[in-house]
Amino acid sequence: MRLDEADQLLEPGHLALESGWLRLDDGQLHVAAHTAMVRCKGRMVAWWFGYLETTEQYKWWHPKDHVWCEWKGERGTGRFVGGEHHVHERIGGELQKLKIRFREPAELLDVTRFEEAGVSAAVCARVGVLDTPVWSGHLIHLVRDTGYGCEMRSRFWLGDIDPPALASTREARIERIPDRVGPALLKHCHEEMSYLAAFLPALHESRVRR
Repeated sequence: MRLDEADQLLEPGHLALESGWLRLDDGQLHVAAHTAMVRCKGRMVAWWFGYLETTEQYKWWHPKDHVWCEWKGERGTGRFVGGEHHVHERIGGELQKLKIRFREPAELLDVTRFEEAGVSAAVCARVGVLDTPVWSGHLIHLVRDTGYGCEMRSRFWLGDIDPPALASTREARIERIPDRVGPALLKHCHEEMSYLAAFLPALHESRVRR
């Protein structure tokens, strides 16, 4: 599934690829991760992205892989769109220094279909290399509430490089985003969303009901 086909996520049920990775025809790497989040709801996930700010909180999310973070943009308002999360995290044992710029879901998805599709939260972002002008990918975290809580359907497209001259061919994208990134990112994403599901219900209740 290409990024411009992301509205497939709004179809009923599940897609053929819900957990795994593949190489697209243009050389981009597509990663899909599915996480069952027991006792969580989409509103809690959206709240978390508006709440997260400190390195301590970031390490709750993945105690082993998350190293450091800072937030650039609004905090304390519940909004995260337009903000940037700067992070150091290990993916597949390799330290990555990333910038994550959060975007309006309408830039990537048909938000008029959210209610019918049962979407309870959507987090969209452009991902790049920290302290450089380089942007290298996109992400979507789409949440649907369920009887047990909610399901997180995460999607990554890596290799859409800006400036384009840095990787303008299929071969250059594969060289910049090698195959080993696929299983490593899949594992990391599933683990961090599982960690989040473990503490989010209690954290949300303690903070929102103050």
